[in-house]
Formats: sequence, C-alpha cells, structure tokens
Amino acid sequence: MAVVGEFEVASRRLVGLLVERGVTLATAESLTGGMVGAVLTDVPGVSAVYRGGVVVYATDLKAKLAGVPEDLLAAVGPVHPDTAAALASGVRERLEADYGLATTGVAGPDPQGGVEVGTVYVAAAGPGAVQVRKLQLSGDRAAIRRGTVQAVLELGANVVAEELD
Repeated sequence: MAVVGEFEVASRRLVGLLVERGVTLATAESLTGGMVGAVLTDVPGVSAVYRGGVVVYATDLKAKLAGVPEDLLAAVGPVHPDTAAALASGVRERLEADYGLATTGVAGPDPQGGVEVGTVYVAAAGPGAVQVRKLQLSGDRAAIRRGTVQAVLELGANVVAEELD
C-alpha cells in the first residue's frame, strides 16, 4: 500500500521534524483504522521516532487501550473534541512517546449517535499542550478518511514545530 505519494509532503515534514528534534510519536486511530500509522511507516527513517499506534475503532477500546476516561466517553461520546484530546494524550502516555496523534469521527455512510457524516476531530498532544481541530469533510468514506489523515499529519507537524521552536 504505497500511500506516501498522496501524503508525502505532510508525512515527510512531520517525520523530519521529529528526527531533527530527537523526539518520538505514537498514534491512536479510530475512523482511519491504521492509515496514519501506515503512511508514517512508509517514510524512510521513521523507525527512529515512531513508537507505534493503536487502532481503537470500538468505543470501549478507546478507554481500555488509549486511556480515555470512561466517564468522558459516557458523557460526550466517541466523536467529540475532548475525546480526541484524551486519545492523543492517552496514547502519548501509554506508548511512552513525546507526542501523540489521534483521529475520531464519522466516515459514513450513515450518521452515528446523532453525529453527521464527515464530522471529524483530529488531535495532537505534546509536552506543552494539546491541540484539537474539528473538520467537516465531504465525500465518500475513503475521501473522509484521506482528509482526516492529511489533517492529522499537518496538525502534528505544526504542533511539533511550534513547541520546539
């Protein structure tokens, strides 16, 4: 699966920043189902900085594997900015990485729990802060998932660049 082509600029920028600064990254993915990890591991040299990732598609696994508080999931659900922030922070802690990236949202074809298709949250957590972005994407499942991967890679690169400059 040669996915770097489509995401090459964003993935290489993120990996380059991580390598340059000597810091590590972990990922927690829901709707992207491992695509972020696949894109990252296509970049030469990523083994020096990528700790690993968890695919937490099921809501209960967001708590069990990524450390999202169960009471938060019960209160706001899996597709929420606070959940995205908790996923990024939780995977960062659980996988002992300097930075964590997370994706959560609804890729379709149907709304989920009252959340419209294309509603996505991406998050990046680092030593200094957590940033979350809401996306309202359109298209089919594949387009929404690709847009999510692009957005989280860009957010991750921006957070690393901002925190370490």
